Amino acid sequence: MNWNKIKDWCKEHNPVTRLDRYIIGKFLGTYFFSIALIISISVVFDINENIAKFLERNAPLKAIILDYYVNFIPYYSNLFSQLFVFIAVIFFTTKLADNSEIIAMMSTGVSFNRLLRPYMISAAFIAALTYLLGAYVIPVSNVKRVKFENIYKKKRVQTFATNVQLEVDSGVIAYIGRYEDTQKMGYEFTLDKFENKKLVKHLQSMTIQYDTLSEEPYHWILTNYQTRDLKGLKETLKSGYRKDTIIVMEPQDFLITRGQQETLTTPKLKEYIDRQKRRGFADIKEFEVEYYKRGATSFAAFILTIIGLSLSAQKRKNGLGISLGIGLALSFTYIMFQTVSSTFATNANMNPAIAAWIPNIVFAFIAYFVYRKAPK
Repeated sequence: MNWNKIKDWCKEHNPVTRLDRYIIGKFLGTYFFSIALIISISVVFDINENIAKFLERNAPLKAIILDYYVNFIPYYSNLFSQLFVFIAVIFFTTKLADNSEIIAMMSTGVSFNRLLRPYMISAAFIAALTYLLGAYVIPVSNVKRVKFENIYKKKRVQTFATNVQLEVDSGVIAYIGRYEDTQKMGYEFTLDKFENKKLVKHLQSMTIQYDTLSEEPYHWILTNYQTRDLKGLKETLKSGYRKDTIIVMEPQDFLITRGQQETLTTPKLKEYIDRQKRRGFADIKEFEVEYYKRGATSFAAFILTIIGLSLSAQKRKNGLGISLGIGLALSFTYIMFQTVSSTFATNANMNPAIAAWIPNIVFAFIAYFVYRKAPK
């Protein structure tokens, strides 16, 4: 076996050349540097804006640092990842163009499509990183951040729910007149079981309380209850003071707190959406938008990278200024599209999947247009 020929073949067909490593290093280095710079500024502005609220509401210093800002940084870094991708591509590519490095690359026979390859490798790395962080890591850390915001920043802690109705099993409908989360207790509870669209069993109780000490899930305690078993014209009544029972529902199923969708990992978010749909629970649009947006936001790294490279690969008289200005305008337009489409999905009954992907669809056409106009 001729190892020299194998080595020469590997060098010739190496998918990542020295040029690729150079561009990937520039791309990722500028990307992480821009994150560190912009998030540092954002933290300073956030402290300046909210310090009065924190002092007024007696927020502990430990909670401010560990529960809020330690989780604030990764959350917003990942949330605006596409903005950082755009800025990074435009910033360092414009520098390459101003230094005539791109002209030198193309003069050696490197086509624009070949130049695009290391950019796509970097975009794939960032897309995978942002998806994994957004789907599995950041939701866990968001639990403390969302709780802190609801208590000390926005002061919008929802502690009760009224007129809750949901299907807890096939043909079994539960209803709670009012639920108080502070005591994990509901009032005016009823449970109806239907077979062939006929009521066969009815249970009602004055109160129902979730047993937080029980190791068994879905454990509820009923007080002052009465049951009715209906078999044709025959009716059997039973009553009692206390009844321990298993009902497949939990407080978080009907008590939705602000930002709750951001605290669920993607598998748990999908499970929650499916469970609530089976139960006929209607108020889950924000959860569906969050589910689809995680994938759409990660994929945006490819689209915005193509736009950024196509806009900044050509040497301009105004240098970095005009390219960065166009890039920032397009970045904020993308973020605006995301916000508007999410609002339409939540409040105007728009399909959540379409709402999450509309910005990518629109910007894919923009990417195609500027790619066609890019220097070849």
